[in-house]
Amino acid sequence: MRKKHFFTCIVCPVGCQIELVEEEGRIVEVIGGECGLGEEYARKEVINPERVLTTTVRVESGVLPMLPVRTEKPISRKLIKSCMKKLAEIIVRAPIKCGDVVYANILDTGVDIIASRDLPAK
Repeated sequence: MRKKHFFTCIVCPVGCQIELVEEEGRIVEVIGGECGLGEEYARKEVINPERVLTTTVRVESGVLPMLPVRTEKPISRKLIKSCMKKLAEIIVRAPIKCGDVVYANILDTGVDIIASRDLPAK
């Protein structure tokens, strides 16, 4: 059975419309995309979509009670909920600089969670 997936590519500013055709779990055709990056994007979205996780973690001794954080690079969308649960358990201590690693190698992905802003101590 053929299954069609439709995407608006977000890799470059053009925003091409892409159609991906899947048959028996295999990608058999990718239609559309001007720059060639869209085909790779569409394939990844079907096989293993990835996202940058953005959230907050609790802070001890900071001028604010929460710190915005993000993954340093995209992770599998399947891991987002598990990462959120793990990050809900941690408390970081101020002061913190933007880019500091607040949780290394989350869920053995090889991806660090980093601070998205400076947060001084009280």
